[in-house]
Amino acid sequence: MGQITHHGNRPKTLVLRVSSLLLLVAIPFLFVHFRQGRSSADRLEASVKVERRNLSQTLRLNGTTEASRSFIVLAPRLEGAQVGSMVVTKLAPAGMHVKSGDILVQFDPQAQMKDYLDKKGTFDNLVSQVAQKQSDEAIARAKDDTAMKQAEDELKRAQLEIQRNEVVSRIDAEKNQEAVDEAKATLKQLKETYQLKRAAALAGIRILEIQRDRAKEAMRYAQANAAKMTVHSPMAGIVVYNTIWLGGRMGTVQQGDQVRPGVPFLQVVDPSRMEVRVELNQVDLLKVHAGQKAEMHLDAYPGLTLPAVLNELSPLGHTGQFTEMVRSFTARFSVQGTDPRLLPDLSAAMDLDLGSENNVLVVPYQSVGFASGHAFVWLKNGGSFEKRTVAIGPRNDLDAVVESGLAEGDVIRRDADKNPGAAEQP
Repeated sequence: MGQITHHGNRPKTLVLRVSSLLLLVAIPFLFVHFRQGRSSADRLEASVKVERRNLSQTLRLNGTTEASRSFIVLAPRLEGAQVGSMVVTKLAPAGMHVKSGDILVQFDPQAQMKDYLDKKGTFDNLVSQVAQKQSDEAIARAKDDTAMKQAEDELKRAQLEIQRNEVVSRIDAEKNQEAVDEAKATLKQLKETYQLKRAAALAGIRILEIQRDRAKEAMRYAQANAAKMTVHSPMAGIVVYNTIWLGGRMGTVQQGDQVRPGVPFLQVVDPSRMEVRVELNQVDLLKVHAGQKAEMHLDAYPGLTLPAVLNELSPLGHTGQFTEMVRSFTARFSVQGTDPRLLPDLSAAMDLDLGSENNVLVVPYQSVGFASGHAFVWLKNGGSFEKRTVAIGPRNDLDAVVESGLAEGDVIRRDADKNPGAAEQP
């Protein structure tokens, strides 16, 4: 039998081989074209035109909002009482507008009221004891006065009897003399003991009076402590809660919580008079002065912007947070406006206006390099970049003013640190 050969597969194999060959040839061309396109895009992105426009100089400072007028509510410290903590029974809601005299917080007053009633009972008892002691002393004094009057009368009677000694017997005369001597001794003894009794009685009364006065002070302390259980606002403002340590957690006070004496857990702030406290680095100290204007931005509310004025700058610096070599200074800005969202303890950024330059040549500051004490840029010249010395004027964090060496419309390299590999021009 003869072999049967199929010729229908030869055209398909030939097409596959040609396609593979064309693909292998096209890949390098595509790679080169893509690379050239990407390189052109990179060069375009790495370049920037010199523009003539206005340049604003600002200094950004970070701080915290505060109320220039506020009333801080402390858990009351009780006089003459050892109390670990107090239970909150009534509390003004956070953000509530209060007027002067409104109740801010109430603590459970039962312990203080019981203490007041106990102290009042002790005081009333001592008042009765003093009155009883004074009454007893008045009776004793009257009794002693009567005895002394009787002794004086007895002495006078004996002295009258002794005048009859010339006409009576010797024995009666001696008896009359003994009666006079006895009457004198009795009167003398009564006079001496009278003053001692009065002094002892006054001392006893004074002791009770001291105890009564102490009980009165203790009762007054207890009454004042009971009054401290209710705190009224001395000013109009907004209620703001402070975050404190509460039984193993950080949070704000709620009804039923226990607060230790002296803890500042609440405050009333006047929202019409707010300020921002910032820490100023000593490097930037010479750039600022009182009266400069700024714009306040809140991190919590990005769309909120209010004007502010620097009204206080601390003359003494303190050690910085990261190094002792750099000092920090405290500055306070007065916010010139109000907003319901503006509350204390919010993180704020202050853009301080340091002045502006109008109609000047401006380039990105990162496009400026420095070598041997001179500023330079990489200026595009044809298909390459050449090094061009320039004079730099005022700048901010992003841009700088070029005073000489460039013209409007010139193209320079955006990043001066990246050497474009072109010939340098001194």
